[in-house]
Amino acid sequence: MMIQTTPSAETFAHVTDWVFDLDNTLYPHHTDLFSQIDVLITSYVSELLQLPRDAARKIQKDFYRDYGTTMNGLIVEHNIDPDDFLEKVHDIDYSWLAPDPDLGAAITALPGRKFIFTNGDRGHAERTARQLGILDHFDEIFDIVAAGLTPKPAQETYDKFLDLHRVDSAHAVMFEDLARNLIVPKTLGMKTVLIVPHNFEGTFAEIWEKEAADGDHVDYVTEDLTAFLGTVRPEPAD
Repeated sequence: MMIQTTPSAETFAHVTDWVFDLDNTLYPHHTDLFSQIDVLITSYVSELLQLPRDAARKIQKDFYRDYGTTMNGLIVEHNIDPDDFLEKVHDIDYSWLAPDPDLGAAITALPGRKFIFTNGDRGHAERTARQLGILDHFDEIFDIVAAGLTPKPAQETYDKFLDLHRVDSAHAVMFEDLARNLIVPKTLGMKTVLIVPHNFEGTFAEIWEKEAADGDHVDYVTEDLTAFLGTVRPEPAD
């Protein structure tokens, strides 16, 4: 596989639609915001199934692996109310995120449309993007409800997103923190960018072993989304 870390404006000149995952993509992994959601999911599973936290957490992670999200597993195997789940696990403190005007400027400078494509719900996406100061820079949010509760990495979810917003995958790029969620976009002809934590000490191979099967579905890897976007946007006209 050819994973690159140095992009160029020329290789992204064809892009008209910029598609971003939300959690640990539009904000840095080290802010640890998602840890709050993770704890609440464990609590939800523990209370629902009347299990100690350790046992609940194992089920949580097994469902995440097998069904794409813990919620999807709970729907399939325990017929939970998704609205109740989404409301409870997204009841978090968004002040952990600092506004990011540099990221906002980098997104604004991109030509074409910008989307948030998340396995979370719209409310969580809006609150997160608003706290970052970037909500107004996006044309639309495609959330788990719009996806019919079927999460990434399911093929049908990407197809639904592309059809709903009339996105030409050959002129689109997907930014994600999970390599497995880039497999389908790559097969559809999208550019793919994997976001890794700052000062990431693991190897790319470890990411692939944990999150995806072998394949050439990651075009670029970056630990700095803002800098990456600044490199691939067209130069302003004189």
